[in-house]
Amino acid sequence: MDYFWMILIGLIAGWLARQFMTGKAFGVVGDIITGMVGALIGGLLFERTGLFADSSLVGSLLIATSGAIIFLYAIRAFKKA
Repeated sequence: MDYFWMILIGLIAGWLARQFMTGKAFGVVGDIITGMVGALIGGLLFERTGLFADSSLVGSLLIATSGAIIFLYAIRAFKKA
């Protein structure tokens, strides 16, 4: 069941990140991957800085979405370089 929630949060976070970062879409699978990688990035970033310690669904979604936005920004920066 944990994998289901991880995929669901990844999908929602990837979709939300795509709404904030306009541009070319990656599709549903790309959104899930972007959200999952974003969750890892956001989790590491928030854990290291100690800014957020809430483990609720909303907190997890906020962390994953912010990490996905950072991930999308990094992808676009590397594509331009």
